[in-house]
Amino acid sequence: MTGTATDSGEDGSPAWRVTLWAMVAVQVIMTLSFTFHSPVLPLFLPELGVETDFHLFMWAGFLGSVTSLVAAFTSPMWGRVADRYGRKLMVLRSAFAISICTVLMGLAQDVWQLLAARLLMGGFAGFSAASVVLIASQVPQRRLGWALGIMSSGQLVGSLIGPVIGGAAADLTGSYRLPFFVGGALSMLAFGLAWWLVPENFVAPKQKSGGRSILSSMRLLVSNGSMAALVLVLLLTQFATQAVQPVVTLYVQDILGDRPDLATLAGVALSVTGLAGIFAVPLLSRASDRWGEKRLVMVALAGAALMTAPQAFSHSYLLFVAERFGLGLFIGSIVPITNALIGRLTPPEERGFTYGMTSSAYFLGNSMGPISGGTVAAFIGIPWVFVLTTVLLLLGLIWVAVAVPEERHR
Repeated sequence: MTGTATDSGEDGSPAWRVTLWAMVAVQVIMTLSFTFHSPVLPLFLPELGVETDFHLFMWAGFLGSVTSLVAAFTSPMWGRVADRYGRKLMVLRSAFAISICTVLMGLAQDVWQLLAARLLMGGFAGFSAASVVLIASQVPQRRLGWALGIMSSGQLVGSLIGPVIGGAAADLTGSYRLPFFVGGALSMLAFGLAWWLVPENFVAPKQKSGGRSILSSMRLLVSNGSMAALVLVLLLTQFATQAVQPVVTLYVQDILGDRPDLATLAGVALSVTGLAGIFAVPLLSRASDRWGEKRLVMVALAGAALMTAPQAFSHSYLLFVAERFGLGLFIGSIVPITNALIGRLTPPEERGFTYGMTSSAYFLGNSMGPISGGTVAAFIGIPWVFVLTTVLLLLGLIWVAVAVPEERHR
C-alpha cells in the first residue's frame, strides 16, 4: 500500500481491508471519546458558575460551537500536511491532542477554562477528516461508497454507546467530571491502536515547482460548481444536525422534569439516532455505488426533514425517542455518501487538501449549529430549534436537486 493508492487494486486484496477494519475499530473508540460527555455537558455548567437558564442555553450552544469553529480554519492546513507527510500521522496527531484536551476539560474550575480547552482541541482536531483521507487513498474507487459507509457505521456505533454509558456513569457516581476523564483515556487507547494496527507505507507525491498555494487551491475548489454544491450540502447538513445537540438534554428535562436518571435518559435520546443509522447507513451507502450519490442524498435529506419536524411538538419522552430513531434512518447517510462523491471527483494526490476543505464546511456547520440552536432556544424556545433544523434540511434538498449534476449511468 502507498499513500496514493489508485483504483487499480482488486477487491479481493487483503491490504486495504486490513486498513479499513482497523480504522473502523479506531473510529468506534474515538467516537465513544467524543460522545461520552455529551449528555452531561449542560448539567456540568452549573458546577462552573453558570446559574440562569438563559446563560445555560447560551453557554451550552457556544461551547458546542467553538471547537468546530477553530477546526474549520485549521483543517485545510492539516489536509495539506497529510498530503505531504502521510495520512496516518494526522490520525495519530489528532487522537493524541483530543485525549489531552478532553482531560483538561474535566479539570476545568470555571467556564472560561472549559472554553480554553475546547478552543485548543479545535486547533488540533480533524480526526474524522484524516480517517476519511486515509481510507479514500487506499480503497478501490468502486468500493469507496461502501467503505465510507462502514466507517460511518463505526462512528454511529460509538455515538450510540457513548452518551448512554457516559450519562449512566455520571448518574451512578454523581460526578459530571468523570465522563471527561474516561473520554480522554479512550482517545489515548485509539491512538495506541492506530499506531500498532493501521498500516500505511506512505509515498509522498513529488512536489511540482510553482505549486498552488492553499488560498489559490481554495479558489479553484470553490469555482468548481459541483464541488461547491457538495461543500454547501455538508455545511447545511451539519448545521441542521448540530443545532439540536445542546438542547436535547434540556428538552428531555422539560418533558420529564428533574429526576435522578436524567443524564441517562438524555443519553438515550442522543444515542438512538446512531442505533437507527447502524442499520440504515451501510445499506444506503452500498446502494449509492449502484444507484448514484445524488439520488440517495436527496432521499436522505427528505427523510431527515420529515422525521425532524414532529420533534418540535413532542410532549412524550417515548414519542420523542421514536422520532429521533426515525431521523437516524436517514441523517447519518448524508455525509458518507457526499464524501464518496467528492472522492470520485478528486485526484488521489489532492485528496488530503480537498477533504480538509470539505471538513472545514463540516466544521463550520458544527460550529454554527450549536450556538444558533442555543440562541434560538434562549430567545424563543426549544421547539423552534427543530423547526429551524427542518427548514435547513429542506433547503439542502432543494440545493442538491438544482446544483448537483446528474450522474452518468453506472
